[in-house]
Amino acid sequence: MVVVVLGTGLMGSGMARSLLRAGFDVVVWNRSVAKSRPLAEDGAVVADDPKTAVAEADVVLSMLFDADATCAVMTEALPAVQARSVWAQCATVGLEGGRRLAELAARHGVPHVDAPVLGSRAPAEQGKLTVLAAGHQGLRASVAPVFDAIGIRTVWAGQRPGDGQRLKLAANSWVLSITAATAQAVTLTRGLGLSPDAFLEAIAGGAIDSTYAQVKGRAMIDGDFAPAFGVDGAVKDSELIVSALDVVGADDRLMRVLHSLYATAAERSEGAADMAAVIRAF
Repeated sequence: MVVVVLGTGLMGSGMARSLLRAGFDVVVWNRSVAKSRPLAEDGAVVADDPKTAVAEADVVLSMLFDADATCAVMTEALPAVQARSVWAQCATVGLEGGRRLAELAARHGVPHVDAPVLGSRAPAEQGKLTVLAAGHQGLRASVAPVFDAIGIRTVWAGQRPGDGQRLKLAANSWVLSITAATAQAVTLTRGLGLSPDAFLEAIAGGAIDSTYAQVKGRAMIDGDFAPAFGVDGAVKDSELIVSALDVVGADDRLMRVLHSLYATAAERSEGAADMAAVIRAF
C-alpha cells in the first residue's frame, strides 16, 4: 500500500515516520525539499513535485499549513491521482476551507476524507495522534490502516464534508484556552513572588490538572519554546474558531482575546516558536 504525505513540516514528517514503521511504502513531498530529505534515510521516497508524488498513491495525506496552501498543492496534484486513491486532508483549515477542499476533490472525482488530527509533534512522531475524521462510510475501510498507523484512535465525526473540521475547531478552542490560561497562571504566580513551579505542583494530580497544562507550563517556566504546536498555527486556528463562532451565533469575545494574545506572542518571537510562547504576551 502506497501512502503519500504532502507536507513534511512538524506534523507531516512525524506522520510519515509512523507510516514507515507500520510497513507502508511512503512517498513524501514538501515545498522546501530540505524538510523532506531526512525522511529518505528512514526509507521514504522523496518526490520532486506533487504530481509525481501522487502518481501511484493508494492514499494521499495532505498536511499543509492552511486552506490556501492545501488548495494550491492539491490543484496541481489531483489530476494525477488514480481512480482507486483516497485523499485524506489532515490540516486544520476551518469551515470555509473545508468546504473549498471538498468541492475541489469533487471536481476532480477523487474520494475525500476530512481528517484533521489532534496532537502535536511528539504524538505525530509516536503514531499517537487522534484522527477526527469525516466522510462517506464506504471510505472508512480504505483509510483505516493509515489512520491506525498515525493515530492512537480515530473519532468519526460524521459523513458530511467538513464534520472533521467542525470537531477539530471545537477541540482546538479548548487547547488554545487552556494553554493561554496556563500562561496567565504561571505569570501571576511568578509576579506574586512565588516560584511558578508551585502552580504546577498545586494542580498536579487533582481534578483541575491536565497533562497539557503540565507540559506547556513546564515549557513556559523553562523558556523552552521549541515548536511542537507552532504559535503561528495558534494564530491561524484562533481566527478560524472566531469565524466558526460567528457562524453559529455564539459569543466570540473569549476567542478574540486569545487570538490577540497569540498574535502578540508571534510578534514577540523570533523565528519558529511553540504556542507556549503565548506567555510572552503576558
